Amino acid sequence: MLHRTRAEQVVPVYNDFIQRFPDILALSKAKTEEIQKYTETLGLHWRYKHFIESATYMLENFNGNFPDDYRLLSTIPGIGEYISCAISIIAFKKPAPVVDSNIARFLNRFFNFGVNGEIRRNKIIVEKSEDFFNTRNCDKLLFSVIDFCAFICNPRNPICENCMLNTFCEYYLLKE
Repeated sequence: MLHRTRAEQVVPVYNDFIQRFPDILALSKAKTEEIQKYTETLGLHWRYKHFIESATYMLENFNGNFPDDYRLLSTIPGIGEYISCAISIIAFKKPAPVVDSNIARFLNRFFNFGVNGEIRRNKIIVEKSEDFFNTRNCDKLLFSVIDFCAFICNPRNPICENCMLNTFCEYYLLKE
């Protein structure tokens, strides 16, 4: 539900959705029209199929439970690379190479990889992400980096002068 949708828009819809479909079994038995009611509210009318397909797939392949390995999570219909890695880190506290545009930008700048274009899928960035999040508190690190990118290492005007990492950041050091 968070696909290209702000969290404050999703929360009330999600809460209603969870009340109506409290578990995977209930979701797998849902009628298409029931799911569409929720996805259309968020402008995600095209995603309604994923909910039922995902629930059915999870029942058939994982006994209705989320697997804790990001590779297995990514086999579930509607769950891509980013979401599977994020679930692994947030729900299971297991390291995974989670990369969105913010994390890619941070890693690219901090380590001065000089990668241009679509950097989220770049091999260097993904490998560094795997190494970077391979830590005991990977969930806390993920949320910290997301917040850091929102407030300090933003896309257009990074606040390098006030950044607590600037003495280690290759981007800043080369800029000086």
